[in-house]
Amino acid sequence: MTTSDENGLWLIRDCFMNTLKHLIRVEPVLDFITFIQPEDKETIRRTAKEKGDISAAELLLQTIVNKPRSDGWLREFVTALESAGCKYAAKYVDPSELPPPSLEATNDYCTRLIELLAPDLVDKMNAKDVAFRCYTQNILTQEDKEKITAEVTNSGNTSGARLLLKRIVQTEAGWFSNFLEVLRFCKHEDLAEQLTGVNIFEPEEGQTVEEDGKPGVLVADQEPVVNEEQSEQDNSISLDNEKSLNNSLADNDSNPEESIGDESGNLESDLYSADAEAKGNERLSENEDVSPDQRSQADATDEGGAKSTGFPELDIHLRHYQMEVALPALEGKNIIICLPTGSGKTRVAVYITREHLVKMKANETPGKVVVLVNKVPLVEQHYRTEFGKFLKHLYKVEKVSGDSQLKISFSDVVKKTDILICTAQILENSLSKANKEDEEGVLLSDFSLMIIDECHHTQKAGVYNSIMTRYINQKMKNMRLRKENKKEMPLPQILGLTASPGVGGAKKQSKAEEHILKICANLDAYKIMTVQRNAEELGEKVKEPYKTFAIAEERREDPFGDVIKRIMQEIHRHCTMHPSSDPGTQNYEQWAVQKEKTAAKEENQRDRVCAEHLRKYNDTLQLNDTIRMADAFDYVKNFYKEVERKKFQPDEETGAEREISETDRVLFELFRDNQKELEELSRKPEYENEKLAQLRKTILEQFTRKGEARGIIFTKTRQSAIALHQWIKDNDKFDEVGVKANYLIGAGHNSIVKPMTPAEQRDVIEKFRTGEINLIVATTVAEEGLDIKQCNIVIRYGLVTNEIAMVQARGRARADESTYALVAQEGTGVVERESVNSFRETMMNKAIAKVQKLPRAEYMKKILGFQMQSIVEKKVQAKKKQQKVLHEDPSKLKFLCKGCNRLVCSGENIEVIEDSHHVNVTEAFKELFVVRENKSLQKRLLDYQVNGDIECKHCTQTWGTMMLHRGVECPCLGIRHFVVVHSDKDTKTYNKWNELKTKFTSFDYVEHVSLAGSSSDDD
Repeated sequence: MTTSDENGLWLIRDCFMNTLKHLIRVEPVLDFITFIQPEDKETIRRTAKEKGDISAAELLLQTIVNKPRSDGWLREFVTALESAGCKYAAKYVDPSELPPPSLEATNDYCTRLIELLAPDLVDKMNAKDVAFRCYTQNILTQEDKEKITAEVTNSGNTSGARLLLKRIVQTEAGWFSNFLEVLRFCKHEDLAEQLTGVNIFEPEEGQTVEEDGKPGVLVADQEPVVNEEQSEQDNSISLDNEKSLNNSLADNDSNPEESIGDESGNLESDLYSADAEAKGNERLSENEDVSPDQRSQADATDEGGAKSTGFPELDIHLRHYQMEVALPALEGKNIIICLPTGSGKTRVAVYITREHLVKMKANETPGKVVVLVNKVPLVEQHYRTEFGKFLKHLYKVEKVSGDSQLKISFSDVVKKTDILICTAQILENSLSKANKEDEEGVLLSDFSLMIIDECHHTQKAGVYNSIMTRYINQKMKNMRLRKENKKEMPLPQILGLTASPGVGGAKKQSKAEEHILKICANLDAYKIMTVQRNAEELGEKVKEPYKTFAIAEERREDPFGDVIKRIMQEIHRHCTMHPSSDPGTQNYEQWAVQKEKTAAKEENQRDRVCAEHLRKYNDTLQLNDTIRMADAFDYVKNFYKEVERKKFQPDEETGAEREISETDRVLFELFRDNQKELEELSRKPEYENEKLAQLRKTILEQFTRKGEARGIIFTKTRQSAIALHQWIKDNDKFDEVGVKANYLIGAGHNSIVKPMTPAEQRDVIEKFRTGEINLIVATTVAEEGLDIKQCNIVIRYGLVTNEIAMVQARGRARADESTYALVAQEGTGVVERESVNSFRETMMNKAIAKVQKLPRAEYMKKILGFQMQSIVEKKVQAKKKQQKVLHEDPSKLKFLCKGCNRLVCSGENIEVIEDSHHVNVTEAFKELFVVRENKSLQKRLLDYQVNGDIECKHCTQTWGTMMLHRGVECPCLGIRHFVVVHSDKDTKTYNKWNELKTKFTSFDYVEHVSLAGSSSDDD
């Protein structure tokens, strides 16, 4: 036996046997020991179960002392203690690491303090939260944390708290200061005060205190003056001062128990450092909401500094069900969190973000988080109500969307921030730039955590899936690099958030399971998390609304609709068309769209114009089934007003008469001949839509029954949302029961209805939150993501899509005793489709549960298989696309006006800005169009400004918009307004530019400005 081994044996046997048996965690230590015989190990383990850890540890030590030992046993024992988290015990065994007496005294004192106050600690402490925070602070091992969590689940919080206290006092000296921090972080300030005798919330000069004793914010007009000498002195306090405490304890003959009351006033400064105190005071809070007082105080602060971010310092306290789904992410794993709408998914993401950045900093590794959303309003919402609100005072939090006005490049924003909230498309554009070695591009490796909101969209050709395809490709490359012992490219941790991943249209359970697995594969998820252990708590927080159906009888008479159908029949005869579906249906709409495309390709202006007008009449029939006849009439009347302006009135600039085709004249006169009859019929209430009567009855019932009613009506189109809002305003009965309504529609420009700006959307939601509005009529824009709380009525007005939308809409009814109503017409199949969606929701829940129960190896094999399949499929698609691109020469393409078939330009005249905007800046093109003011489009976007529509000079067909890019006016073309003639004389129409497999020249800003400047000088 070596001298070192002999010394170790002496220390165990003669010096520290009694100390060690209180510090050793037997079970994990035995896992790392090989020099003890298996039968002896089994005896020790049995003793641990029957008599507890102390008796088992004593038996372990006696076995080491009395039984034969192999050479090197001491080093193995020390390593086993350290690996099992018993580092303080290891110091007593290794002669070179013996703790000094002063440190022992301090540790003994702190341990005794815990023992004395154990009853209060056990009674008041939230064991799960404290255990997790202790784990993140390296006070407890992962195994400790898991055992404590299991103990709480199986035997209750008190039992778990006892085990936690038992474990922490076995930790390496210095644990006490960290434990105080943890208690304060977990909102147990009272317990921390009991342990130290110090009230940390004693107000300082210039600071206010709330009634509950918690600190307010600085309200002084100027920054308080700090004594530099005192500041340096405070900052110099460290954990080393525990030694001075030891000295005072060593000199003090009194019993530590007796000195608690006298000496505890100075204990806190001695037991933890100023740095630790600073961290404790920086903690984020977890209140679910901000009080009006806090909000006003926050708004009153100046910019700059932790207290001057415009947000009050708040703490984040997760409920048990939230912590349950968050745990794997807190351990660094990629997961999907599936929680119902209104249960706090985003709050969980904020908590994970903070813990991730704390852990990255502790590991001295740069941390950076990107939060991806799929709608512009969500950028502002997540910033204002979640990430900015809870983290701005600790980290640099920024937001970027299409509405942002950046003074620096996106890549510079990424470099300067800790947490970035942005639309997914902006990140995808920047990742594409990096692929082309553009300096302004960013890499996935620039981030350490990527949060994907509404992650069920991570499939097919969606932008989320484009980003994750890059991730999966790099993951596969990293696997190869690992095998070759080469450096891998770091990838961010992935956190997906969804209320419902759906079943992807599956009709069989096996296909539903496959859909869930594919979503998991696309997000590289280690696991999809749902609430299981704490389902009861979740049920109390998110209550299922009462579901009801209001079914309207079919119309007995519809003279207004009959006149519209008669007009459509006249158009069919004029163009000799034979539609395959009945007017007023979705199938008819699809037929008319296809007819318009075919006619445009064949340069058949008669059929193209007729198909366009038939689509408007079909829209009118659908509106007639949804809203008032008067609103449907206004819709078709406004269309013909625009036709009259564009085709029958003289040119606004030149005053010249326009060329009017025979078809235009026939169609316009056909409407004029029937206009009066339509207007008269639209005013007769006896022919009104029966669904409106059911909707009226439902709204009045709910607003009469509920004390403080707040509701949302979901409808299909923007026109119907605006018209229903007007209908509510025009009806005095709604005013009598206190209905205060507004509408909420999308911000996109793909509709003839003026869109809402994000600011207008926010204004409506804020008014709804404060009660200024209590009923919103919304399109599907309000189904996903938008934060609309306090809602206790949800009405789906003839709108049924899929199970995801059903779950999202139903989840908007968040308040207690909520109602979810479906208003529909008899015989439309709406009720049946809702039943199918309910069945699919059940199928989805079963599929998730089945996937969760898969053995780990089988799950990972399936995930890897789907990832490889996806990569292969995308490579094949890219290859086919590349082949087509190579065969297309832009100069061979001709673009014709869809309205008059005149030649507009060649493909070689078209250039591309930022891989998305297709522009024609040639002088010849400027002569072919006019710019029309469109106030709804006049807004500043990320890198350009839209000033109005551009129209064909000859037929007033819209071609696109006039955009201002870095000071240069660029006519931006929409391909759906043109007919494209290919080199083989084949003519086609397209809805999107990416459908045209041609690579156009990139817009050269410098060259264009130089040429423009040269031309100006010549003039």
